[in-house]
Amino acid sequence: MNMQDIFAEDTGNGTPLVLVHGFLGSSEMWNPQIDFFKDNFRVIVPALPGFGKSRDVYSCDSIESMAKSILNFLTKKKIKKFNLLGHSMGGMIVQEMANIASEKILKLICYGTGPRGNIPGRFETIDRSREKLKIDGLKDTAYRIAKTWFIEEENAKYFYLCDEAGKQTSIGAADNGLVAMKNWDGVKNLRNIKNETLIIWGDQDKAYNFNQVETLNNNIPNSDLKIIKGCSHNVHLEKPDEFNTVVEKFLKKN
Repeated sequence: MNMQDIFAEDTGNGTPLVLVHGFLGSSEMWNPQIDFFKDNFRVIVPALPGFGKSRDVYSCDSIESMAKSILNFLTKKKIKKFNLLGHSMGGMIVQEMANIASEKILKLICYGTGPRGNIPGRFETIDRSREKLKIDGLKDTAYRIAKTWFIEEENAKYFYLCDEAGKQTSIGAADNGLVAMKNWDGVKNLRNIKNETLIIWGDQDKAYNFNQVETLNNNIPNSDLKIIKGCSHNVHLEKPDEFNTVVEKFLKKN
């Protein structure tokens, strides 16, 4: 594995808050969160290997290796304790990070995600996404998939951030990401997650259905579920103010 360093935005002061993007994502997808949280937190936003500004780093084909790449990066930065938020595939990665290094995590947020990597109920199967990636190429696939993340599809205000992020992904990382999700199952680890956990879900999410978030909530011992109405998969970009407030409240409460 190439130990080339991944890219990360690192801005603001205070307790570290690490934001982990999902499939076809990038660090830029968190811009409204970086702006909001940087006054009270040190906001650290990695681009996963092969994605966004880390597109030239060798990509990972397992959720565990993605989790380790972020943990290694944080260790290099000498960050010992941090709040952790993961979205979608990034939500799988943070579950895995909690499995490996729970003692480093102050509070955990699993957002628009689930514990089953083959994502039952997804708008299409993972295998179908792999086929279409081969046939249609990255640009069209990124555009098509990003549309499902917003109620307003390509007319959403922040759709362009996701379209841009998708196009930056290396084709190898895109395929590896799909393989990584398909082969991952986090259900058995949920009971071992000791961290105080918030689960956030948009009630019209086309990627992760209610059964996925319900499984998280029923099995992570110290967890709460917050449902945001009128959103699809990208609540943080569809209703950023509401999303940011929910996260801030959770992080600030004792």
